[in-house]
Amino acid sequence: MLGGGAARADREPALKQVDLPHSYYWRELYLPQLTTGPSSASFTPDGRGLVYSMAGSLWRQDVDSIDATELTHAAGAYDYQPDVGHDGRTVVFCRYDGVGIEVWRLDLESGREQQLTSGGDVNVEPRLSPDGKRIAWVSTRGTGHLNLFLAELDATGLRDAHPLLGERRSTVDRYYYSVFDHAVNPSWSPDGATIYYVGNAEVPLGSGDIWAVPVADPSARRKVLSEETTWSAHPEQAPEGRRLLYSSYRGRQWHQLWLTTTDGAAPLPLTFGDFDSRNARWSPDGRRVVYVSNERGNTSLVVQDVVGGARQEIVAGLRRYKVPRARLVLDVVDPAGKRVPARVSVLADDGRAYAPANAWMHADDGFDRSRQTMETHYFHCSPPCTLEVPGGAATVTVQHGFAALPWRQRVELPDGRETQVRATLAGNALPPDFGHWVSADLHVHMNYGGHYRNTPAGLARQAESEDLGIVYNLVVNKEERVPDLGYFRTGPDPASNDRVLILQAQEFHTSFWGHLGLLYLSDHLITPDFSSYRHTALASPYPYNGVIADLAHAQGALVGYVHPFDWPVVPEKEKTLSHELPADVISGKVDYIEVVGFSDHKATAEVWYRLLNLGFRLPAGAGTDAMANYASLRGPVGLNRVFLNTGGRLDGQAAKLALKSGRSFVSNGPLLGFDLGGARPGDTLKRGAPGVYHYRVALRSPVPVDHLEIVRNGKVVRQFVLAGDRRSFDGEGDLPVDTDGWAVLRAWNDSADPLVLDLYPYATTSPIYLDLPGEAPPAPEDAAYFVRWLDRVIAEAQARTDYNDERERSSTLGYLAHAREAYAARAGGAAR
Repeated sequence: MLGGGAARADREPALKQVDLPHSYYWRELYLPQLTTGPSSASFTPDGRGLVYSMAGSLWRQDVDSIDATELTHAAGAYDYQPDVGHDGRTVVFCRYDGVGIEVWRLDLESGREQQLTSGGDVNVEPRLSPDGKRIAWVSTRGTGHLNLFLAELDATGLRDAHPLLGERRSTVDRYYYSVFDHAVNPSWSPDGATIYYVGNAEVPLGSGDIWAVPVADPSARRKVLSEETTWSAHPEQAPEGRRLLYSSYRGRQWHQLWLTTTDGAAPLPLTFGDFDSRNARWSPDGRRVVYVSNERGNTSLVVQDVVGGARQEIVAGLRRYKVPRARLVLDVVDPAGKRVPARVSVLADDGRAYAPANAWMHADDGFDRSRQTMETHYFHCSPPCTLEVPGGAATVTVQHGFAALPWRQRVELPDGRETQVRATLAGNALPPDFGHWVSADLHVHMNYGGHYRNTPAGLARQAESEDLGIVYNLVVNKEERVPDLGYFRTGPDPASNDRVLILQAQEFHTSFWGHLGLLYLSDHLITPDFSSYRHTALASPYPYNGVIADLAHAQGALVGYVHPFDWPVVPEKEKTLSHELPADVISGKVDYIEVVGFSDHKATAEVWYRLLNLGFRLPAGAGTDAMANYASLRGPVGLNRVFLNTGGRLDGQAAKLALKSGRSFVSNGPLLGFDLGGARPGDTLKRGAPGVYHYRVALRSPVPVDHLEIVRNGKVVRQFVLAGDRRSFDGEGDLPVDTDGWAVLRAWNDSADPLVLDLYPYATTSPIYLDLPGEAPPAPEDAAYFVRWLDRVIAEAQARTDYNDERERSSTLGYLAHAREAYAARAGGAAR
């Protein structure tokens, strides 16, 4: 069984030293990210000024002024999370350089910067004690986990740095969080005796409760408030010592500011709105708070009166830069000279990324350290786009989907001058005789707790920049919340236009059976949106995915398995295995599988090939699992997409029919055309006898491709030699076909490419099915593989003790046993 081989480990996660699961959550929801708008702020002691982070630098600005002065500008690094000392002179902050995040100190009078931590760990959220003699922060030092550290601070730096609480492992099992407890969001009491923080000791879901720990006696820590938090509660005691300010969604869909007391009184809201208000700090007199809001989409800084609620947005209308600037005006046009929106990356000679002041900056979640010093940052540009960039030079990269070649140019930018640049994209589309395609991303989450606030109109703009035709926004929970619940509808979203179709759909979450995409629900969302959430009222493994698939099909929906597998599945060697895919396929519940998705494409293809060998007609789907309001994610909307042969129609029902019938190919870059004996993907090649059939193949790719192959019944039967730039190939020939089965064309690379923000470039067509006289090869070894798989799943399901009743248990186990028997019948002696 040839899945394409294992990829080399050249692409690695950003901040790979953090040893926590589900990096796409904690990286975005907890760690600071590069945004063009403000991300955190601290009042000066007089209450009249602010020091805040914005665009990777620290800035100082008076509350009643539009003048903002850049305080730091480190080459090849970004600065975040400033905390101003009570002396009005000292600022501690954290700096990310592509390797780790270290704590630094800035002297506001002299401008001197001093590094306080070292070692390449992740050190964040530095907070000075009221007397300025101690510092608390969060660090992965020594463990890779997020622990609360404390140190003495003097003119020379840190002394006696040590964990305040130490390492602790919870007995409760957790899915999204490490078995090791964390302690985050520290802040000092006004008297310097206590640190408030968020910790998750014995908490199964959410980032934890609010705690108070006496600095002199950490063993006397106490819980202040129990609540499901998601990394950004940031409890902060008021100057008078009674109230406690923090951020929470408390059963709502968005974070707002809440007030409790140091004794944990019932919280009441301070701010309101269908947007996020986070990273709040008190003014020294306790009369105002400053916080970061995404009310208008991008991040912004707001100062609000505690009594009265008057709000003032802090706008850096006049920016005084630390280094001279030049103006870059970028235009983007297609081969016909028509302006088109695009994804753009601008990397200046100072090693920092830049974007227009109102653009959403995004970052990749990994990179090849032999080719880059930091992950790629990019923004979406509706041309012309204007940027303020340090004078000198910058490298500009422009991409617009897969059918245009990337454009890259080094641009000279003289200080104080405007430079206009026109990027003319070259086309690289498939020959039209292979089909008329519409591209779709089957798996997008418009809002999922990220830095920004997205809307269907914003999602459509992102899709246009990526030359993506259809976006399926999968409404789904994030712990208690279902962020896009209010946007669900059964027809096209009103934000759709003649270039982009927005369709609302659903992802069904379970930490046990695997996740499902539910497309084209005709009446309502299926609720609850999840099952098997341990230690909750919805802990039962019932409903299993087969039940959900039946409910979705009753509404005329398509059901697919999403982001299936991150490594090759060896049933007898897996630590745990409860993935329900094989049972649902043999039971006729699955309409597509995300072969290209937020998973390992080759590992997923290995499982897919085995199912195809057993005669199941299972089309390939593709979805990015893009959290489209994140500042840090693996690729933008449309990174992984399915191309549907709809005759070129941008129509939901035409797309549904093409996806269901397999008239498609899936890709994160390469475009594929495949014809075998006059049949195309999704077709059945019917012949009265074995024979030799003519094939034609085509490849067009925005990046060089290492391998182009025809795979039949799980084996490579043709390999094509790619020459030149390896981005274009046309070939034809004859292929002997002597048995039933299937054939696909696939393209893949051995390793990552910086222009494809994924593990590695990969594409495959859906199968062409082969129907010849006689039976298809029986594939007993593949059937036996799924027997062993389901043996593990059944054992896992039998071990669960949290079914609500015997009916749920017997229904679940009976369904799995029936599927196992069906595979065993196909396996024959191979199952023993």
